[in-house]
Formats: sequence, structure tokens, C-alpha cells
Amino acid sequence: MTIDAKAPRVLVAGFEPFENDAVNPAWEIARALDGWACEGAVVQAVQLPCVFGRAIDALDAALTGPPLQLVLCVGAAGGRTEISMERAALNIDDARIPDNAGQQPIDLPVVKHGPAAYFSTLPIKAMVRDVRAAGLPAAVSNTAGTFVCNHIFYALMHRLATRPALAHTRGGFVHVPYLPEQAASKPGVASMALAAQVEAFRVAIRTALTVRDDVRETAGRLH
Repeated sequence: MTIDAKAPRVLVAGFEPFENDAVNPAWEIARALDGWACEGAVVQAVQLPCVFGRAIDALDAALTGPPLQLVLCVGAAGGRTEISMERAALNIDDARIPDNAGQQPIDLPVVKHGPAAYFSTLPIKAMVRDVRAAGLPAAVSNTAGTFVCNHIFYALMHRLATRPALAHTRGGFVHVPYLPEQAASKPGVASMALAAQVEAFRVAIRTALTVRDDVRETAGRLH
């Protein structure tokens, strides 16, 4: 999609399919939102390869261009039942399975000498509140794993924290459930229809664009 050079952007970056799946809800959500205008900003979708390193290269290319208000990276989390707003990104790559290029890093930093972790700068609790108010399941999650999802989440937050041109851009990561067609071959695994997931993102993006200070309400967990 061609982006108006004067229009602030909301970048939604979704991963390509991985681990033998033919579809990834993360990319389906992103491309469904491509071109959607909200609160004076326009969504731009970008597909990320599910490959350590190359995913960051694709993100870096997308971070250039018209002004960015928000960046939401999106990945699938099989077994989750809710739209999960991630709280923290860890400076660690520890892959349970190989990525789409066959790489399987173990105990390596995403950024050498980078901080141990970054927090999302999105109003994640307000986003959860508003998505739930719209009748859709959502929750704060305290772990984005240690695969390519956490890899890109950490890389994004490091860039937002260290690049002056991105100083006013907020960002974070969202994990989403499988689509029904994925779950059909995985007995007992939860799913959520694409239309519902896209609507949840519309609500969440609007909240992120309009809420500066997050709400103070519990979203903690014992374990």
C-alpha cells in the first residue's frame, strides 16, 4: 500500500507461517488492517519472516519512511485463548524449534550488551480493558517466549529506546490465538475467528492512539 507521506503511521508487523502451518493469524490480521484509518493515522502492514536476524532486517526497513505513532508486532501463540498484550521483552534467543531458515540459537542475546529486558510502551492494560468491553477475550501476558516473537519484540523496543527519530513512537508485541482452520488439525487447541481478532485489533489500536497513561488495575499472576 502507498502511504501518504504526511499521514502518521501505525505499523502492524505480522509473521509469516511457520512450523508446517499454511497460515499465520498474525499476518492475516496485519493485512486485513492495511490501509485502515484511525484517529488521524493509517495502518501499514508488513510481513516478517520467521527467521532470526532477517525478521529484524524487515522491521528496520519498515521503520523508515513517514512518521510512526505506533508499532505493533504480532505473532501466533498456539494454545492461547485470548488476545495477549505482552508486557516484557527479554534479551535472549533460546529456540525450542528451528526457525524457517533452520536456525536454532541457544542462549544468545538479541542485542549484545543490551539491557536485560524492555517493557512495552503501549497502554496494555487499557487495551485489554477496551477489548474485553467490546466482548472479546484479552489479557496481559508476562512472557513472549524466547523464539522469534520475543526476538523481534526486543529488537523493536531497543530501536525505539535508542534511535532519536523514533523517540516519540510507542510500540509493543501482541500474541494471538490460532485460527479455526489451524486448530482443526490440533485437537483440544483453542482458536478465534479472524474477524473477531481483527476487530480486537481495531479496538486495541484506537485505545493505544488515544490513551497516553495506562490504567492502574491488576493484571498480575501468581505463576
